[in-house]
Parts: sequence; structure tokens; C-alpha cells
Amino acid sequence: MKNKYRILKIAITVIILGFLLSFSLKKFSGQKITDNKISVKMNEKTPVYFIDEKDIRAIVNKENPSGKVGDLNIPALEKKINSLPAVDSANVYLNLNGKLNLDIKQRVPVFRLNKEGRDFYVDEKGVEFPISKTYSHPCMLVTGNVKPDEYKKLAELVEKIDKDDFSKRYFIGISKDKDDYNLLTSEANYKVEIGDLDNIELKVKGFKAFVEKYLVYQDPQKYNMISVKYQNQIVTTLNPRFKENDSILSAGRKELAKVPPPVLAKKTETKLKPTEAKKQSSKPKESAKPKTTTQPKETKKTSEKKPAVKPKAKVKIE
Repeated sequence: MKNKYRILKIAITVIILGFLLSFSLKKFSGQKITDNKISVKMNEKTPVYFIDEKDIRAIVNKENPSGKVGDLNIPALEKKINSLPAVDSANVYLNLNGKLNLDIKQRVPVFRLNKEGRDFYVDEKGVEFPISKTYSHPCMLVTGNVKPDEYKKLAELVEKIDKDDFSKRYFIGISKDKDDYNLLTSEANYKVEIGDLDNIELKVKGFKAFVEKYLVYQDPQKYNMISVKYQNQIVTTLNPRFKENDSILSAGRKELAKVPPPVLAKKTETKLKPTEAKKQSSKPKESAKPKTTTQPKETKKTSEKKPAVKPKAKVKIE
């Protein structure tokens, strides 16, 4: 009998709890999500404004026209926000008091790429997303036919430039010409050729040494390009529009003009005239034999004692 009473008590308790729970859930689902119950948080470290709180609230109201908690499809709302190009990630959840929380992380552009006539941003993960009509984020401008598999390495290069005071002061843009990357400078019209995106730190360090030890004493308009893509050397190209370079460039042209063009050896066949042929035929056969001379024994001994000295090679500059 006692066991029957216990089972009955448990069953009644479960029924009462189920009734209370269903009543509370019905009451909870009937609650309206007002504006003061919507919390939107932007979690990115660098402040960006591609989307704002107003845009997110508009999406919530569109996905849930009734405004009731029970009619809100949280997974669908989260998927809708994540589909926005400027959104990196979104987390949507409800509290027990009926408050809707939206934690959103926007994409932060590392550089802006102008490629094949269109502009777009690229973030640190190498993901493309379109520019905004209402907001423009300050970042490095890159031009040229950059391949998508190079986005991540290029983003790393831009981040290194932004973190270094020297590089940030000098470099204002990046361009790609065929397969070579060039850093565009702010102080003059010259560009710094770096080649590929490997060994960037070493290349920037070499350019920094060149600036501090030599370029600071020169007019920056003197050069058209400074190349650091070669290992352990820096190659400079003079600016032809700079007047002080006229004497240097003209001297260089004269030196190039002095160098004779390479002559290819050609096989030539000489035809003898009839008179010359007669003369050669009239010569005796014995004259055609080479004359041999015998050296005395003393000279042979001296040649054995003294090693033969190789003649020095002479270079002839014309």
C-alpha cells in the first residue's frame, strides 16, 4: 500500500510540474520582443561600421514580424545574419527573461584590392567582401592581377608594414606588375621592387639600410625604382626626368656605344684566281713539307729545370 501511495504522489507531482511548465512556456512564448529586449554587440577589436545596430534590428523585425518569442526561429535568424558579406560570425540566443542577444563579429579589411576594374576588400583570412556605399575603411590599396591564393600572404605583408613605424611611414600602396610586387612610397615617385612575397622582412631591412646609409643624403627624385628582390644586393634605376641625371645617363650611353656588337664567326670559302692557281701548282712538292728544327741538348736541360710560366691573359677594352 505504501508503495502505491508513493507512486501516486510522484505521478501527481510530475503532472503538476508539467502543467506549470507548459503554462510558463506558453506565457514565455507569448511574450513580445521589444526593442529594449534586443541586445546587439559588435565584438571586433578594430572598430568597423559596415553594418550597425539599426541594420541588425531591421533584420530581426523582418524575420519575426509578430515580435513574439514563440514565433522566432533562432537558427534561421543566425543563418541570415551570417550570410551578410561583412559579417565574419554571428551568435544568436535567448535568455530566460525573454531578452534576445546577438553577438556579431564583422570582417576587418586588411587591404583594398583594385583588380580587373572592380574594387573589394580582403580580410586577414584572405576572404573577399564588397565595399560599402555608406562606409569606407582606411587600409592599404593594392592594384594588379593578384591571385586568390596570394591574398593571405599579401595580408601578412600589409600587417607587417602597419606594425613597423619605418615601413608605415614610407609605404602607402602595393602594385603587382606581371609576377613582381612593388611597394609604392610616399616621399618620392620611385617604387621599391620586392619581387615575390618571400623573405619580406629581409627585403624591407635591406631597403631600410639603403635609406639610412645612402638615400638620406640624396635627392629622392633621383631614382625611378629601387629593387631589393635580388639576394644580398640593391639595384637602382635612375629617373630620366631628373635633370641632374642627364650627365650620368649620357655617359652611360657613350660607354654602351663604345662596346662593339658581337660578331658571329662565319665559314668563308676562298676561290683562287686562275693566275694564283698556276703559281701554286708550279711550286715543288717539297716546299709543302714543314721544316723541322732540332734544338741542342743544353736547351732541353734548361727547359726541364725551369717550369714553364703561363702567359698572363690580357683584356682588351675597345
